[in-house]
Formats: sequence, structure tokens, C-alpha cells
Amino acid sequence: MFLSNIEGSPSLEVVNLVLQKRARGERVISLAIGDPEAKTPEEIENAAFSAMTSGQTHYVPASGTPGVRRAIRDKVKRRNGINAGTSETLFITTKMAVYAGLFSISELGYEALIPDPGYFYSEPVILSGGKPIRYRLSEDFSLDFGEIKKKTSSKTKAILVNSPSNPTGRVLGKNDLYELYDYCSQKGIYILSDDAYEDLTYEGRSHFAVGSLEEKPDKVISIFSLSKSYAMTGWRAGYIVASERVIYLINKFLENILTCFPPFIQNAVEYALDHGDQIIEAQKQGYLPKRKLVLEKLGNIPELELNDIQGAFYAFPKIKFRASSTEFAKKLMQEENVAVLPGIAFGDAGESRFRISFSGGTEELEQGLDGIASFLKKSI
Repeated sequence: MFLSNIEGSPSLEVVNLVLQKRARGERVISLAIGDPEAKTPEEIENAAFSAMTSGQTHYVPASGTPGVRRAIRDKVKRRNGINAGTSETLFITTKMAVYAGLFSISELGYEALIPDPGYFYSEPVILSGGKPIRYRLSEDFSLDFGEIKKKTSSKTKAILVNSPSNPTGRVLGKNDLYELYDYCSQKGIYILSDDAYEDLTYEGRSHFAVGSLEEKPDKVISIFSLSKSYAMTGWRAGYIVASERVIYLINKFLENILTCFPPFIQNAVEYALDHGDQIIEAQKQGYLPKRKLVLEKLGNIPELELNDIQGAFYAFPKIKFRASSTEFAKKLMQEENVAVLPGIAFGDAGESRFRISFSGGTEELEQGLDGIASFLKKSI
């Protein structure tokens, strides 16, 4: 019943369209998907290969190998200020972590507040038996507490936040997260914090983990990913930090749907978390010239209002003239062979906007930005 109530992934639909066009020999410039151009670092691949050849190809605990859970514990304490024990950590793919985290606290018919515009969180809420309630962000994409309080009800079990944000590139400040934590503590509401882009912040900004406000994990469920920071999107590697009760319930969830994750992947993640600080910095440095290119190319187009790209690797510009974001994306593909995601895919507040990713190659990015500029000139 729940599956019939959800839509397919908007980003994957565009990706599939791009692949189909390319299979027919058509030229398409894709700025639609957030998949780093960079190759997974060789030392991380070697850690996985070494684990495979040494026999680490059998069942392990659903919650993760002892080594990867220890590495998660050490990393979140060292870099995020989260005081978690090993029993409050669990290895899991990040998309599944959102669903599993919600499922662990859900009651049939519960409500979860999700950002608008924001990532595709409504589907995990529905799949876990809940009702997604969108809360509008402020004009600068910061939290609007008047809106959050207005949308909170007696059925609200969780408020989801994402910083740095996909699609807006906004990095939430400490004051916003302090206020959110105080509010949720008073109401007994969980915070589900999606920190997938934690390492990609710009111009002196830094990611702040709301989970660090607790003496030990309790009402904050923190979700992290290696996909973006280490160019490991295909590895499906992430982890979750939460109370022992939540981790216990998610462990039962995993035991019943997939038994465990591949141990050799977990061995690679253990290596990355223990030794990967330099890798992360190298990845971030690779995005800086691409971000600069986006700011220069799109910032000079009169028909666009470019948002402040504080983190992640997305721009979410607003089209100044009246336009449907869906029609804009379709015509851009038809006339310039440039693929972007329509802003409406991220909620009603995303209408008249579109998302581009600057995670790919520089040449393709420049061609895509030029295509957008050319299309806009013809549209006026």
C-alpha cells in the first residue's frame, strides 16, 4: 500500500533519460546528478581488495563490523564533537538510514516535518507509515521558526534538517541549530540530521553537528555519508549515530531485510574514516574552481537570481521571469541538450528554480553553463 503512494526518484528519472539519449548517440550535457567526477582514492580501493582477498566475504553483524563501528565512534567524536559509544553507531547506506531512522521512531499516522525546498524526504516518511509535512525555509534558506512552530502538531515525531543542503547549498548556522534543538527538546521531538555533505563548505564556513549538543545520543539521529567526501557514491557507504534504543531497532530492521552489508566495503570505510582527512581536503579543493565557474557564469545572467553557494556542490538559481521549472528543464534539454533538475521536484518552494550540480567534469560544466545562458537569452 505504501509503495503505491510514492513517486519515483526525480533525479534518477532524469539520469535515466540522459542515459537513454546517450545510448541513441545523442549528445547530452548532464548537470543533473550529484556524482563526483573524481575516482575513489586508490588506498580506499586497496583496503577493500585486501579485505576481499583475505577472506572477509562472509556474514558479519547487521550493525557493522567491530572495526567500522569503532572508526565511526572515533570519527564523530574527533571531527563532529558527538559523544557516542560504539553501541550508538551503525553502518548503513545513507538513503536507507533516513528511512530506517524514521521507521525506528514511527507510529502509524505520525507526522514528520521536512524542509521546503529540500531533498526527497517525503518518500521515506510515507514508507515508514507517516505523513510528510513541508515547512518552508526563509528566503535565504535558513530555518524559519515561526513556520516550524506553525507546522508542528501533537503527531509530530521528527523534524528533518539537511546541512549543507541539497539542493540549496545552505549551511545552517549554530544559532539556528541551537534554537531547533531547544525547541525539539521541549516538545520531545526527534531531530533527524542529514549531514551527508558535512565536508563540503566554502569561504570559511564549517559544518556544525546538532548531535554535538547532547551529552550522549538521545533525540538526535545523525546520518553521515562517504559518497561525496570520498567520491564513493557507488559503494553505498554511510553510517548513523543515535541512541542505543534507536540503533537496536534499526539493527533488527537490517537483520530482517538484508542480513548484513559486505564486510570488505566496511573495511574500506574503516580505513577512510581513520586515514582520510587529507583525501577529504583534496576532494574539496577540486570543487573550488568549479564553484567559482558557476558563480562567474550564472552570476552575470540578468534573467537569473543566483543563490549563495555556501556548501555541497549544487546551485539553485531562480528564474526571474515567469516560468514553470518543469517546462524550463524540458525545453533546456530539447534546445540545448543540457540536463538539470526542475526546482519543483524539491517542493513547492522550489518552483521557478532549477538545480545544477558542479560535481562533474569542468569542461562539461562550462558547456552546460554556456547552454543555460544561451537558452535564457533566447527565452526573453
